Amino acid sequence: IVKNPSSEIKGKYGYLKEATNLEGYLFPDTYFISNGLSADMIVLKILDNFERKISSGPMEVIQRQRKSLAEIIIMASIIEREVRSDEDRKVVSGIFWNRIKAGQALQSCATLSFILGVSKKQYSIADTQIKSPYNTYKNVGLPPGPISNPGLSAIEAAINPQDSQFNYFLSDPETGQTIFSISFEEHNANKAKYG
Repeated sequence: IVKNPSSEIKGKYGYLKEATNLEGYLFPDTYFISNGLSADMIVLKILDNFERKISSGPMEVIQRQRKSLAEIIIMASIIEREVRSDEDRKVVSGIFWNRIKAGQALQSCATLSFILGVSKKQYSIADTQIKSPYNTYKNVGLPPGPISNPGLSAIEAAINPQDSQFNYFLSDPETGQTIFSISFEEHNANKAKYG
């Protein structure tokens, strides 16, 4: 059901019409599950919760921005894996949407981690050349689907990006703090400093 949702589930949740799996739409939350509940019923419960979280307010903003829910969830799934703090997520969202607007590659390490199935402190040049539609170093724009199941903070950041002077960022592997930079030279210096 998770890898290949049935036509019944796709029919009940219109936003899943084009989805090949439920990655991105299984909202991370606390769920109370009764004994004997089938896997299908558990998935429906999770999808109902997702729909409650994104209905009305968020959907109105998404439509005003002329974006699709799928675009927002894909972006949120990347932000979820890239950044820890709520404030930093909005800044990173602004950086990523600006890259898309400018026709630049997102260059997200989170997508490399998704492809490789492993997180690394730093990815190699060979890693950035992997042939995959999810490789945001080689391909411009969003990948074809979500790479994680984003929480509300990442979804809100994808909907409400923050404008900033920054063009680059990385995470300090020791603290998880996001280090922002304006220029590529500053970004390279931060990479040397933080690893």
